[in-house]
Amino acid sequence: MGFDEQFAPSQDVINNLRLLCENVLQPLRESLGRGVFVNSGYRAPRTNEAVGGSRTSQHLTGQAADIEVGHLTIEQLYQRIKNSGLPFDQLIQEFDQWVHVSYTAAGGRKQCLRAVRENGKVKYIPD
Repeated sequence: MGFDEQFAPSQDVINNLRLLCENVLQPLRESLGRGVFVNSGYRAPRTNEAVGGSRTSQHLTGQAADIEVGHLTIEQLYQRIKNSGLPFDQLIQEFDQWVHVSYTAAGGRKQCLRAVRENGKVKYIPD
């Protein structure tokens, strides 16, 4: 995907990414004593569309990241974040492939979901 706008985010997006890192990703890294691998962070609209992302995805505003941590299963990572006290907005365990975590300066909803496939469609189940 060679979309130039992917590499030129607005200042608002940059600020949101900084807040996500400062309030969730770096504290998580410090608590685990390991690096956090970000599979997907900010997505420009065309990138988001190309990967099948939601039109309301917080990736579009730099407020979300899809992550993994090498020594933890996706379930373990999900549970660690869920029970960490970190000020996340949304936490989604995505099919045992990654964990989606978001942060908003307005305050976190602490929404916890699990993504599953049913009849070829993705369904989000509250946890």
